[in-house]
Amino acid sequence: MNPIYPLSRALLFRLDPEAAHGLSLATIARVGRIPPLRAALASVFSEPQADPVEAFGLRFPNRVGLAAGYDKNGEAWRGLAALGFGHIEIGTVTPEPQPGNPKPRVFRLVEERSLINRMGFPGRGAAYVAEQLRGRIPGGPVIGVNIGKQKSTALEEAADDYEELIDVFGPLADYLAVNISSPNTPDLRRLQERGFLEALLGRIAARRDEVAERLGRRVPVLVKLAPDLTDEQLVNAVDAIVEAGIDGIIATNTTIGREGLEHALADEEGGLSGAALTDRSTRIIATIHEHIGGAIPIVGVGGVMSPQDARAKLDAGATLVQIYTGLVYEGPGLVKRILRNLA
Repeated sequence: MNPIYPLSRALLFRLDPEAAHGLSLATIARVGRIPPLRAALASVFSEPQADPVEAFGLRFPNRVGLAAGYDKNGEAWRGLAALGFGHIEIGTVTPEPQPGNPKPRVFRLVEERSLINRMGFPGRGAAYVAEQLRGRIPGGPVIGVNIGKQKSTALEEAADDYEELIDVFGPLADYLAVNISSPNTPDLRRLQERGFLEALLGRIAARRDEVAERLGRRVPVLVKLAPDLTDEQLVNAVDAIVEAGIDGIIATNTTIGREGLEHALADEEGGLSGAALTDRSTRIIATIHEHIGGAIPIVGVGGVMSPQDARAKLDAGATLVQIYTGLVYEGPGLVKRILRNLA
């Protein structure tokens, strides 16, 4: 851990979790808008010796990315890039602005180095996020956009939302991630059921291909899965993803499980992330990899709190890893620590 970060964390942890996140995000966004400050930050946190990797037809500067949920509206990606990430996943973005669930909706489980959130896709909507991505300069980190349906959209009409978002962000993003696994939007996870999933992915793949024809380049589409599927449900979902020609899998989202968790806040509704999810998500990655081999790449996410956690996910079959809760508890130096361990 960066020796300065424990003090910063102690101050941030005096604030409500969502307020602390907002302050951190606003600070890194401001730094990112000032090139000399951005360069200074990169000189401290980037790891120039990191090995690039190819996945989904894209070249990633390194294997460590920032998971969706941290920069929901795409306001801070320039500053976040200076922390050494090889890719940054913005979102989850919905077609129209929405407030998300009532507050409080984020809870720290400090002893377990975990978080519970029930955010519910709050955000400023697709048009706002698209403006944040216009004018990108080539050569930076890979930028993904995580897309989700509007809370008010019926499951039977969810494909309309995803198609609209592919049209908006296909020209602006390097890849798209389809979020059908958040536990905080009612019934969203039912889209992982094979009946819903086959129909949804058929339309998503077709729209991806239409956009590719217009752009003259393919924009890979990944699907993010939940860690709470049974083995049968997981295999069925993975088979549907591969058969639809989807480009990759992100494993996993947050969990609604609380097995072995003893904390006063454990009964709060929402998705659990951080160290309490580490082993579960790694097992899911291993199951997927064993089932499909190298048919499509896997992005491993869920409880990457240390270089050893990242290595375990790569050893289980992931090509890339993402962090979020690890950034909260371990600080921005975690990215460099992981990359140096992987060298």
